[in-house]
Amino acid sequence: MRRENHSATGNGRRQRVSPLPVFLFSGNTAISMKPSKSRYDCVVIGGGHNGLVTAAYLARAGKSVCVLERRDVLGGCAVTENLWPGFRVSTAAYVISLFLPKIMRDLKLKQYGLTILPRNPSSFTPLPDGRSLLLGPDMAASQREIAKFSEQDAKQYPKYNHLLERIAQQLEPVLNRSAPDPLPLPADWRKIGLTKKLRDAGKMYDLYKAMSDLGPDLPEAVELLTGAARPILERWFESEALKATLATDAIIGAFASISSPGTAYVLLHHVMGEAGGARGVWGYVQGGMGGLADALEKVCHDLRVDIVRNAAVQSILTSNGRVTGVGMQGGGIIEADVVASSVDAHLTFECFLQKSDLPEEFRKAVAAIDYSSASAKVNVALSEPPQFTALPAKGIAPHHHGTMHISPTLDYIDRAYDDAKYGRPSAEPILEITLPSSVDSTIAPPGQHVMSMFVQYAPYKLREGSWDDEKEKFGDRCIDLLAQYAPNVPGAILHRQVLSPLDLERTYGLTGGNIMQGAMNFNQLFCFRPVAGWADHFTPVKGLFLCGAASHPGGGVMGAPGMNAAAAILGT
Repeated sequence: MRRENHSATGNGRRQRVSPLPVFLFSGNTAISMKPSKSRYDCVVIGGGHNGLVTAAYLARAGKSVCVLERRDVLGGCAVTENLWPGFRVSTAAYVISLFLPKIMRDLKLKQYGLTILPRNPSSFTPLPDGRSLLLGPDMAASQREIAKFSEQDAKQYPKYNHLLERIAQQLEPVLNRSAPDPLPLPADWRKIGLTKKLRDAGKMYDLYKAMSDLGPDLPEAVELLTGAARPILERWFESEALKATLATDAIIGAFASISSPGTAYVLLHHVMGEAGGARGVWGYVQGGMGGLADALEKVCHDLRVDIVRNAAVQSILTSNGRVTGVGMQGGGIIEADVVASSVDAHLTFECFLQKSDLPEEFRKAVAAIDYSSASAKVNVALSEPPQFTALPAKGIAPHHHGTMHISPTLDYIDRAYDDAKYGRPSAEPILEITLPSSVDSTIAPPGQHVMSMFVQYAPYKLREGSWDDEKEKFGDRCIDLLAQYAPNVPGAILHRQVLSPLDLERTYGLTGGNIMQGAMNFNQLFCFRPVAGWADHFTPVKGLFLCGAASHPGGGVMGAPGMNAAAAILGT
């Protein structure tokens, strides 16, 4: 078994430097050349999916745009990497649903090659006692599975799904545009003109109307937006297998217990998307998650966007409170009247700008952003699929298509969190396992497979030791745990890559390893994201905008922050 570790670093400070020779790529071929222009209307920092969406919308409006990507591969966390010969691995993000259909239509992404493969069934939970639970888009089939554990839960399940979908449908139009700034903050923090005040008032009225349209479901909607997942699930259901399967959606990417306020919102967040073919249905991107970036790159190419890889930004340049461009690591500047940053608020404001560029109260608010993280990723190449003792099969079976959960009870999930809150990786971690090669033949050699394991809880800050020393042992722990349910896995491993929270920070520029660019607690959502008073993608520096998951509506492969930021830049 070959083990791999890929990481990159690089944050710098602001300086004035000379004009920049860059590398423009066509496919996988690097071409050494200078930017096609001496300056651009807009520079986008980061070639993740949100940055590329922003670039495409701006270019479609006639702006000259340059995208600067620190790595040699586009996509940010939604990326495909050729880790081992013949294997194409979605190293970070691994499924898609939240990506906005409007963006897909506007940018014609399907015509540019984006193909989303459905997963049916979509969820499989093997249990230690040899039973299992299989769920999918076929409601009748899901109810038959649930009835093995509880007839009452089988009756409740469609009602629960209908409630979440109804609330999501009402709130989606409000959430998928820039957030208002309705709080009565001190006037000297930000001068807000009458036009924006009226626009924000309209957005708040739309939210009020959406909430009022929920009628008798309003109290449950408020609880889903602000409450904890565990009491909600325990009120709805009695089967541990069903409750634990649903509960994993509440803590993905969060350093929180399922009993913590705010985790219920993540349940709701997971049913907001329709990119998988229907509301709440998640799919695989054919060719790996980088297929989204490939399609966006083609759109940008046709719109004459310059995309520059291996181009790490060192500083955002300003003069008299206004953006003038960016300075690059290794020397060089690119001038622009607008800079749109798709990296997180810590990098944008605390690394790329000087303290004197920002008001003190804004800097304090940014410094207080919570990046707590407890996520790790284990990517594996297999000679054969996992064979679960709970549901034996030869080769690929339907239960391999979706997410395979190792988290049999709610108490199991809470115990995993208890370890992490004291700075210890979970003794028995929560595993979300996918086998995209079960439905996508393009990402692995014939008969072999790519397996993704998203793991919680792996706290970024360890009480003892360092992740560079501990991560392979933690990877072993995850494999050993899976082997209790699928004994063939250890012997089927051809290659393995373990990405600790520290690796996620280094490689993908995620402060604290937080995959959402900041925790999605209630105090860091909607009009509080990234900080109160600046929820509309604008910043205290004129011409500087946020266009990534650090801004509303937050994390996930959705594209909404990028689309909304472009609208803010264009004044629409």
